[in-house]
Amino acid sequence: MTDIDPSTRSRVLAALRDQRIETASWAFGNSGTRFKVFAQAGVPRNPYEKIADAATVHRFTGVAPTVALHIPWDKVEDYADLAAYAKERGVGLGAINANVFQDDDYKLGSVTNPDPQVRAKALAHLFECVDIMDATGSRDLKLWFSDGTNYPGQDSIRARQDRLAEALSAVYRRLGEDQRILLEYKLFEPAFYTMDVPDWGTAFAHCLALGGKAQVVIDTGHHAPGTNIEFIVAVLLRAGKLGGFDFNSRFYADDDLMVGAADPFQLFRIMCEIVSADALRAEAGIAFMLDQCHNIEPKIQAVIRSVMNVQEATAKALLVDASALASAQRDGDVLAANEVLMDAYQTDVRPLLRDLRGEMGLEPDPIAAYKQSGYLETVTSSRVGGNAAGWGA
Repeated sequence: MTDIDPSTRSRVLAALRDQRIETASWAFGNSGTRFKVFAQAGVPRNPYEKIADAATVHRFTGVAPTVALHIPWDKVEDYADLAAYAKERGVGLGAINANVFQDDDYKLGSVTNPDPQVRAKALAHLFECVDIMDATGSRDLKLWFSDGTNYPGQDSIRARQDRLAEALSAVYRRLGEDQRILLEYKLFEPAFYTMDVPDWGTAFAHCLALGGKAQVVIDTGHHAPGTNIEFIVAVLLRAGKLGGFDFNSRFYADDDLMVGAADPFQLFRIMCEIVSADALRAEAGIAFMLDQCHNIEPKIQAVIRSVMNVQEATAKALLVDASALASAQRDGDVLAANEVLMDAYQTDVRPLLRDLRGEMGLEPDPIAAYKQSGYLETVTSSRVGGNAAGWGA
């Protein structure tokens, strides 16, 4: 596709202007592998400074107006004050992510632990997260459980599913009218024999049993190699149970790299399903979130690049000639249908996005503008002393 006709251009720009991508507070802290965490200069020391960094991403991209929190990593005394601080900087607080995987008590699981006292502790934390949602005005409670087993016979698989269902049901009853659960799944790690929520089918079954305020969230790195993620997207969209994404990229396992880094064509195919279902609109209720750890690359730049990667994949998906595609599909013309998709994918949408940013009053190159802003130099000199945020803080 070499030329974009005016009507298509206007439609695509309107959709991109309204796009919203949520960043994650933990992406701005120090992180690493199980071998080493490499500290970086200017890293935030508390949730307020994380929000300041997230607001900087939004300032240069214009489409990242909310930041997700992780509890207790982002625990504060006054969440209303934190929300007010975010608002002053032009962003809002997004999903609240529970943490029931970093305590010694959770060695054998949290809500599925065979010990009822440990299950009660985990459930109390989930209730605490809903309380925080009440204080921040957050809509989404995002739940990921590290629960599982390492050895056959270690615990009853069926009993663990019963315990999981019981906990989810209790949290569901605690939700406010406009709040919802986003249930995440992961194929493996840290459990290696069974994960209690290992795949989209398990998450879907639990959400279906809970009701309309429970939906599945897809972490794009949490699948076996070769998994057709866009198929999962299509099925969940059809069922009205796709609540959101944790966008990242992987080569081998849960690598948490910048979204689109490993397979930009996969990201395009995912966004094609979203666009074809008219689910890009905010009214569709899908939370497009980033869930990444930037271990060796500059953090704010990496988050900005990730936002840009999602924008580019979305722009290409919006350029798919839906009429020509439907015609080729009806005719059973395999090559013509594939050509329609490839034509859109191979279009260079960067000039279009530069125009979009210009119309939004932004610099055409967010990375260059950020580098020239002096923000990193400012926070590097001001964030001296204290403990840099990282895993567990």
